[in-house]
Amino acid sequence: MSEERLRRLRDRVRPFPDFPVPGVLFRDISPLLKDPAAFRTLIDLLEDHLRASFPQIDFIAGLDSRGFLIGPPLAQRLGVGFVLIRKKGKLPGPTESVSYALEYGKAELEIQSDAVEPGQKVVIVDDLLATGGTMCAACELMKRLKAEVLECLVIIELKLLKGSEKLKSIPFYSLLQYD
Repeated sequence: MSEERLRRLRDRVRPFPDFPVPGVLFRDISPLLKDPAAFRTLIDLLEDHLRASFPQIDFIAGLDSRGFLIGPPLAQRLGVGFVLIRKKGKLPGPTESVSYALEYGKAELEIQSDAVEPGQKVVIVDDLLATGGTMCAACELMKRLKAEVLECLVIIELKLLKGSEKLKSIPFYSLLQYD
């Protein structure tokens, strides 16, 4: 992976101090999404990583909502399907759901019960890993459906929050890391 391409991405991530609450430095990917060359570079890097790491992937699963931005183009490049992992109450039909703790309360994620079949190989994608709660909940949903999570994949990892440690034995990959 070229440092030049990673620098192009890093240059398109905009910091916002004290958002959404005082003391938080928010990493905004909007400029990266707005720049077609940078976005293409992002998808190229993710595709290269997955092709080199996994001979077979059945689905990319995207987390609500920014995982929906990178998941479909990545799935299309790989020639695989894309499945949604949504906030509770947003999916029709039978669903599996899981509750998880947030810094300020609880939340729930869900997936359609027939989204994946037992044994299918899935990569879960999102824009950012912070404390790891949402990603762990997504992994739990895949476990309930008896899918195999090959990897959790994000654009940005906030290292100080140690979210990847919560994933335990599930492989994890991030393109950009910040302290």
